[in-house]
Amino acid sequence: MAGALALTAAGALPATAATPVEANARETGALTRGAAVLTARSSRVTAARRVNPLRDQPLYVEPGGSASTQAKSWTGARPADAALIRWIAQQPQGLWLGDWHTDVRAVVARRMRAARANGTVPVLVAYNIPDRDCGQHSHGGASDPAAYLRWIDKVARGIGAGPATVVLEPDALAGMGCLPRSARLERTRMMSAAVDRLTAAGGTAVYIDAGNPGWVPAPLMAKRLRAAGVARSRGFSLNVSGFETTERVAAYGRAISRRTAGAHFVIDTSRNGNGPHERGEWCNPPGRALGAAPSTETGDPLIDAYLWVKRPGESDGTCNGGPEAGTWWPEYALDLARRASATP
Repeated sequence: MAGALALTAAGALPATAATPVEANARETGALTRGAAVLTARSSRVTAARRVNPLRDQPLYVEPGGSASTQAKSWTGARPADAALIRWIAQQPQGLWLGDWHTDVRAVVARRMRAARANGTVPVLVAYNIPDRDCGQHSHGGASDPAAYLRWIDKVARGIGAGPATVVLEPDALAGMGCLPRSARLERTRMMSAAVDRLTAAGGTAVYIDAGNPGWVPAPLMAKRLRAAGVARSRGFSLNVSGFETTERVAAYGRAISRRTAGAHFVIDTSRNGNGPHERGEWCNPPGRALGAAPSTETGDPLIDAYLWVKRPGESDGTCNGGPEAGTWWPEYALDLARRASATP
C-alpha cells in the first residue's frame, strides 16, 4: 500500500487518479476512521491506567504453602525459628505461573475464587515467555509466540472480571540482550499482545516487568516498555527477585515513569532489606534480609505498592548451595528472616 498513491516513475499521477472531490471525500473518511481509532485507543489507555485494584482491597494471603508447612513442622523442636518462618507465611506473596502448570486456567481460577471469598486481590506472576531466562537457572517457557498467547488467554480466562494484579514476565525485557534483534522485536510484540488480552475484561492491573537499576539504563528500559505496551497497562514492576534498595529502585522507577507518560509502578521488597550483595551476586547471595512487608501504603503517588513478588525462601537456582530454581529452601528463608528488622 505504501506506493498506491505515489507518483509514477515519470512523475505523473496514475490514470485512475481520483478527482479533487473524490480525493477530499476519501481523505475525510480516512481522517474520520483514524480519529475513531485514536479515540478507541485513548479510551483503552485511560481505562488501563485507571484500573488499580490495589487501592481498594487488601492483598491476598495464601493460607497454606511451603512457609506455613515449615513453620508447623518446626513449632515443637524449633519454636523461635518457626515463629520467623510463620511471619513469612503470613505475608501476601505472588503466585508464579508458568509451564510447570498443566492447567493454568484452573490454577488461576482457584486463586481468584479464594481471593473473592475474603475480599482480597491476588498478585499473579506470568512467567512463560519463550526462551525464558536465556537458558539459565529458570530456563523454559512457551514453545513459540502462538503457544504463548494461547497460554496468556488461559490466564485471562482464569482471572475473568477480576480484580487481579499481574506482574508480566520478570526479566523478559531487562534480560533480552541475549536474543538477536528479530527475537527482541518478537518478544515485545508478544508482551504487547499479552497486555491487551489480560486487560480486556477491565478488572486486571498489569505491571510489565522492568528489571532493576543495576541492569538497564532508564531511557533504554522506557523504550522497551513502550514497545511492550506499557501505555495500555497500569505500569511496570521493579526489583523482582532482586536486592536493590527501595530508595534506589524508586528513583529508577521515577526516571522511567517520566519517559512513559507517568506510568505507575510496584517494587518487590521481598529480599532487599540489606541491599545488594557487595560483590554483585544475584543468585542466592548470602547475608541478605527480608525487606519491607507488602503494603499499598507507599507515600509515593507513583508507587502503587511494595510487594513480595518473589517468594522468600524459594531458591534462585543451583548456586551458593541452593536447590533447583523455585524450590523451597528453609534455611535460606530463615536467614533472610533473622537478618530482617521487621520480623517478630
